[in-house]
Amino acid sequence: MEIRLTSLSDPALSGFDTIIDTRSPAEFAEDHLPGAISLPVLSDEERARVGTIYKQVSPFDARKLGGALVAANAARHIAGPLADFGGAWRPLVYCWRGGQRSGAFATILAQIGWRVGRVQGGYKAWRGLVVARLQAPVAAPVVVLDGNTGSAKTEILNRLAARGHQVIDLEGLANHRGSLFGAMPGGQPSQKSFERRLAMALESLDPGRPLLVEAESSRIGDLNLPRGIWQAIIAAPRLRLAVPVEARAAYTARSYADAAADPAAVARIVNRLRPVHPAERIESWLRMVDARDWTGLSLGLMRDHYDPRYERHRARHDDGRGPVVALDDLSDPETAAGAVEDALARL
Repeated sequence: MEIRLTSLSDPALSGFDTIIDTRSPAEFAEDHLPGAISLPVLSDEERARVGTIYKQVSPFDARKLGGALVAANAARHIAGPLADFGGAWRPLVYCWRGGQRSGAFATILAQIGWRVGRVQGGYKAWRGLVVARLQAPVAAPVVVLDGNTGSAKTEILNRLAARGHQVIDLEGLANHRGSLFGAMPGGQPSQKSFERRLAMALESLDPGRPLLVEAESSRIGDLNLPRGIWQAIIAAPRLRLAVPVEARAAYTARSYADAAADPAAVARIVNRLRPVHPAERIESWLRMVDARDWTGLSLGLMRDHYDPRYERHRARHDDGRGPVVALDDLSDPETAAGAVEDALARL
């Protein structure tokens, strides 16, 4: 039975017990349907081998080898991860275009007696739905929480989400804190995987409620913001946090304690700034790294690196007419979130 998906939240997806991606492990790692498990019918090496024979020998020989490999791998999956499923189990399988790989596996599963569904058009069709969602206008009215580096924007947004506000944490989806020192454990997802996460978040929005997002550049770490959300951020009204640089530096030193645990890595990042800062400034920052003076380093980076760049960026996208929330310190982010919530009520 072929399943034609019409949206990212298509109810048809909930009618199956397991979603199975039959593509190669590399294809799965780059991106996949939400909740899918990887049961490849061809490994990365096998897929490359079959493709080479297809081009250099003949399509027939490639299909013959591919059929043997698919059958062997399918048998391994049935005897292994699928061994404990009973007759009522309902799998949904897909490959790249809904073609031979998923078709062959679905046929074998159906012969056993399982009621198998197959995604029409495969991952390519799913990816088309993701792209369409990202290109469409954002359904909800967007409000941007702005503020210089270290203003606790992400933590405040998370606390507002806990209070029931509609929030998309772009940095969370990108697994990056959006700064030179913003790398997170596990690294960033692929661009396609990030876009899938964002598209799913956009799909679930209530269009009747404001959507709060953090002010971002067009890139978060190594990932690009899709055009639709980037244009929405540029055009949206802004609520700006005004926090003294000393308070921001103290907050940053606390929140980046994980990065500070590797002073050598911090020093390497500081050294990458040599092309844009005087040598004596770089050496001063490196001395702070040696002394483990993380608050002093944060203060110096904010005053001489982040703040000037942030102000230039803000001048391009902020008309200065939005409300400002002045915070003396960030020692109590819950109080800060309450102040932002009060300001939102006045927008």
